[in-house]
Amino acid sequence: MDCFVTGGAGFIGSHLVDALVARGDQVTVVDDLSTGRLVNLDSALAAGAKLVELDIRDAAALAALTLERKPETIFHLAAQIDVRKSLEDPAFDAAVNVGGTANVLEAARGAGSGRIVFVSTGGAIYGEGEGQQLPLDEATAIAPLSAYGQSKYAAEGYLALYERLYGLSTIALRLGNVYGPRQDPLGEAGVIAIFCGLLRSGGRPTIFGDGTQTRDYLYVGDVVAAALAAAGSETTGAVNLGTGREASVLELAETLGRLGSADGFEPEFAPPRAGEVQRISLDAGRAEAELGWRPTTSLEDGLRLTLDAI
Repeated sequence: MDCFVTGGAGFIGSHLVDALVARGDQVTVVDDLSTGRLVNLDSALAAGAKLVELDIRDAAALAALTLERKPETIFHLAAQIDVRKSLEDPAFDAAVNVGGTANVLEAARGAGSGRIVFVSTGGAIYGEGEGQQLPLDEATAIAPLSAYGQSKYAAEGYLALYERLYGLSTIALRLGNVYGPRQDPLGEAGVIAIFCGLLRSGGRPTIFGDGTQTRDYLYVGDVVAAALAAAGSETTGAVNLGTGREASVLELAETLGRLGSADGFEPEFAPPRAGEVQRISLDAGRAEAELGWRPTTSLEDGLRLTLDAI
């Protein structure tokens, strides 16, 4: 398969690129390297993947590249992912996440690409899970608490629009809080990357609030498996990817301290951050039924793999 991976030098994208290259696909990475890291692509580039440094906001350049290479499948991961930055500069967040996605779709339409796999967000789109029946499925009301969540939902709307108008085959994967090797400490799931770094350096973790707030933590290898399954399916619309299990920040700190044999890894507490979701977990029943996917990495195993990679 000939494919594009936008944002392919980033955390999730680079793992996906590795998997695509390993199975023999022709892979072009489209990334402006503003947050992605070239080192993440070392092995993939050595194995034949190509990197084109390009900002997805540059519609003309993106369209020309896509028309030239005519990828069968586009995995669209390029995004502004920092929740705090999205609130500080919502216009920039929308320009990348909404405008950039519209550019990707228009380029795909012009080149006749057959399938678009869009990496969206679960927790940031659904908003607060407290008071709802967890885990949340795709029928849950949309109520984002950040510009990031709103922009990702708007981008999903453009996928649906291009299906209706032009017959593009698209799917939006609504992820839980992804973690694993190569993660930068951005966004909410970055807490694991931060904690692992502190553990290795002898520091202590800071917990905002009382630490009982929960997330649905999903290992990056499981996300890659879902993206590959999505590319080969005909399923359209939004599909949750999660474990269905809530894990608290206190649990993360305790588990990492135990795995790292760090007796002094006791958290320091700080005031809670405004607008932070208190509870969330995702029902991935549709992914299992239609993509044949379910997560296979337990939280403890995933944390061990992440810690060992530092």
